[in-house]
Amino acid sequence: MVIEPSPEVVAVGLIVVKTLMVVMGGTVTYFAYKAFRRTRSGPLGLLAAGFALVTVGGALGGFAYELLDVSLAFGVLVEGLFVLAGFSLIAYSLTAG
Repeated sequence: MVIEPSPEVVAVGLIVVKTLMVVMGGTVTYFAYKAFRRTRSGPLGLLAAGFALVTVGGALGGFAYELLDVSLAFGVLVEGLFVLAGFSLIAYSLTAG
């Protein structure tokens, strides 16, 4: 038998986790951008942009579902597109230079 929490508990958990993801992603993005500003290194700028896209994507998927009343599948798709673009920039930044 599988014990599943109520939808309200899941919704609160999702909001808490997404909020913490934005805080931590914003922190990483801030430090990457700060390093870019200090060094003027193009790859560090791309790295910061990649982290920003991953952070925004992670927030936007849940945000769209909760506040814009789109389907869960569409919210996950939006999140996935932003995360894919962010990871692509991160990968490119690690090989550029």
